[in-house]
Amino acid sequence: MPGPQSPGTVMVTGAAGAMGARLVRGLLEAGWTVRALILPGDPLRSRLDDLGCDIREGDVVDRDSLAHLCDDIDVVYHLAAVIISHDDSVFRRVNQGGTANIVAAAAGARVRHFVYVSSASVTYPRRTPYAESKLIAEGFVRGEPTFKSTIVRPTLAYDEQGGQEFLMFLDYLKAFPIVPFIGAGKALKRPVWTGDIVDGLLRLPNNPVSYGKTYNFSGGEAISMLELARLMLRHHAGRSPPILPVPISMCRALAFALRQTMARPFLTMNAIAGVTNDANLDPTEATVDLGYRPLGVRDGFMKCFPIAQPRGAAARSLPFSPSKGKS
Repeated sequence: MPGPQSPGTVMVTGAAGAMGARLVRGLLEAGWTVRALILPGDPLRSRLDDLGCDIREGDVVDRDSLAHLCDDIDVVYHLAAVIISHDDSVFRRVNQGGTANIVAAAAGARVRHFVYVSSASVTYPRRTPYAESKLIAEGFVRGEPTFKSTIVRPTLAYDEQGGQEFLMFLDYLKAFPIVPFIGAGKALKRPVWTGDIVDGLLRLPNNPVSYGKTYNFSGGEAISMLELARLMLRHHAGRSPPILPVPISMCRALAFALRQTMARPFLTMNAIAGVTNDANLDPTEATVDLGYRPLGVRDGFMKCFPIAQPRGAAARSLPFSPSKGKS
């Protein structure tokens, strides 16, 4: 549901991404006029072509391409970012510099409300270059005095198509008959269905209760990385292979060595951080302020990736009971 004021015109960056396209559709259904920023020649443009939004091509790192982008815009949703890269300078250029450019464009156009989609990784005690870039970008947004701002920090996102980090982790798990696992898998996560993130985002525009707030858009249930891995394999591979914990110190040593010898190493410090750091962010403030009520990961997986059951098999054969979830 949208905020309490009448809909106006919204601009969404990263609009051709899985979350961006879902958000654009939700905003249009709620009565907003939507301007969608995509990269020039973006192959995912087809996600937006039939929605009835105003599609603009531009690159957040090219300030000139953003000229007049925010003219007559009431609310900006800034989703555009690079999540995975073997070149750390990309994070600085896109996530930091690109956010600074969008903030400047929004400020120059006197946008009223700026919503920034950050990351749970900014809370890691040992931040990765990606996490550092998102934290610095948060500062750009929070420090701009010309508009009201809201920052959201999603945890590991998944949906029916997967999600970039989710799919990379899944591909890794499925690649081995015995899965070498980074550490003991004790880190706690709150994976979140993309539909819940978008539902939360739709509750923000021009909503005064959200001004100046930072919300955790996390899932409704905490789960250890080891249990998450087993759950993913059950839903996507129909098997439960043995999992072999590898000491974190050994993984870090290997990642350091690979970085010296390979342009695209198969193990990175960013990946190690993602597996070993807690991202058990509490969504209570978003629940109280916005009515944000996310699915737990088990119900979410059942919704997105139902397990095929033998004919006549009873629901009680599952290790948990399926839920209707959200429509």
